[in-house]
Amino acid sequence: MDRSTALDSVLQQAHVVRVSSVSGCEAAAEIRVDLSDPAESAQLRTSMAVESLGSPCMCLGNVRFEMFDRSGGRLAVVVLHHGATLSWQQWESDAVLTDGRLLLAWLDRHGMPGPLQQSEADRRRAEKGAAEERNWLAAMPAGLGGTADRILALSRTGRMPSPELLAELTDRLQLTFPDPVERALALLDWYGSGSGCCSGYPLHEQVPGELLGTVPIADLLTALADPRVEERHDAGAVRHLVGWKTRPRQKQDVAGLPEPLRARLLAHARRSADSGKQARAEQWLAPPRA
Repeated sequence: MDRSTALDSVLQQAHVVRVSSVSGCEAAAEIRVDLSDPAESAQLRTSMAVESLGSPCMCLGNVRFEMFDRSGGRLAVVVLHHGATLSWQQWESDAVLTDGRLLLAWLDRHGMPGPLQQSEADRRRAEKGAAEERNWLAAMPAGLGGTADRILALSRTGRMPSPELLAELTDRLQLTFPDPVERALALLDWYGSGSGCCSGYPLHEQVPGELLGTVPIADLLTALADPRVEERHDAGAVRHLVGWKTRPRQKQDVAGLPEPLRARLLAHARRSADSGKQARAEQWLAPPRA
């Protein structure tokens, strides 16, 4: 008997399923569903169909399903992980659901909407992150071709960019943009793309920030006074100048900003939907109160 038929065999014998939130955060912490109705039983069996062996999840899971027979004996305990896999002691690893959305929808219909809502929120967050990554890649300066995979890998591994990688990128940028102001504009454009956050952003977005930290403040100021400057350049400048320890002489550099530029960057930050950026901009760029 393979893994899919093994679980289905248990479900066929189940008379009642007790469902509870593993975390206890679900408003309806526990529900009981009578499976004596063949249609109800068939819905759950279809929703819990599995198709392949997956990697074991190290977390406790999200939702616990306890199946009981007609006499009240417990047949099995199965745990749902992230709306996608099931763990069961009869399996050596987790099994991938044929269609996790079916089980989330089943839970929603039976009074436990939290897992479906969380899955939808995760999906929207993933789509937003993918769009930000595409925008960030599109803004990558010319001359850095072939380095994207290594830079994106920083976010997957949790590592900061190495000195060797930063040195290679610096050399490439200097070859492509011999003029330091052109180079600064390209980096500001890049850093102003992606999530645009001052904190909590993917690690790969740190790379243009690290490179900007070595650009002399005079070159940055000249670049920001260039008539070609657009919103995305200001976005990169705000992110860089008010971020956490982004320059060796950050306090002095920000203090020396021309007042029109300071006001322009502050206005840009205030238009942002990022409350963290707004707060940091007020701290660094707003004129002192009398």
